[in-house]
Amino acid sequence: MIEIENLTKVYPNGKRALNSLSLNIHEGMFGLIGPNGAGKTTLMRILATLLTPTAGRVLIFGKDLQTPEGKVSTRKSLGYLPQEIGFHLKLTVEQELDYFAILKNITDPKDRNRQIDNVLEQIGLRSARKERIHTLSGGMKRRLGIGIALLGSPKLLIVDEPTASLDPAERVHFRNLLFQLAGKRIVILSTHIIEDVNQVCSDLAVITNGNLLFHGAPEILLSQVKGKVRIVPESELNAEKNLRLISSKTTPSGTEHRVLSSEKPSHTSENIEPTLEDAYLWLIQQTSEESENV
Repeated sequence: MIEIENLTKVYPNGKRALNSLSLNIHEGMFGLIGPNGAGKTTLMRILATLLTPTAGRVLIFGKDLQTPEGKVSTRKSLGYLPQEIGFHLKLTVEQELDYFAILKNITDPKDRNRQIDNVLEQIGLRSARKERIHTLSGGMKRRLGIGIALLGSPKLLIVDEPTASLDPAERVHFRNLLFQLAGKRIVILSTHIIEDVNQVCSDLAVITNGNLLFHGAPEILLSQVKGKVRIVPESELNAEKNLRLISSKTTPSGTEHRVLSSEKPSHTSENIEPTLEDAYLWLIQQTSEESENV
């Protein structure tokens, strides 16, 4: 388990990225969602021992991250896929994995070859092992990044915005891969793509401006917006107040707007089943309105 207690990070320029954040993360797929600049990457980099918090405490598998012992223990059990990966583009897939395996102190050649074979099978790149990295698609490169993170059989896998630049088919493939990898390890998926979390995570947290807004199962977050998502016709959209426009589409009968509203906005509006994205937008909206009223 990961235990985060009152975690705060203030950068030298005065920017407060995390504000007394407390959170427990258990085995399985965990989703961390929030708008850009919410503090997700800062939290991931602290968990990956790449940043030192200003205040607070983090225990990873019982080891305090502020101690030398805790840092060493975490790095041994960690696989980390950042947003941007610096590949050696002229190397083959196999050579790149071999290079990173050596960096991870997998020094025995037989063990290294065995792990590389296993990883290539897991990420679906066995047939591409001799291909040079500059010839790979974006999705294949992201899978290779996961393969690098998996070397050493980490108990904690952190992936930061892994599907942001992928096409729909690659996104589905990648999130299914993450789900399969969860097994008996912790996999933290940090993203602003709500659908990815909805499909594979049984536990999630929402943060914005460094604050924790929600932690729990997706179903609990969905329940908070039940009865608040409606379809409103074009003719009545502008006449209504306190509506949060989610999306619009053209139908044979005219333009329809999907909106969030705590009260029924018009006699012709129609209640519809909410999505996790609806619930997320509602939560962000409510928090923004509360901040403005303070």
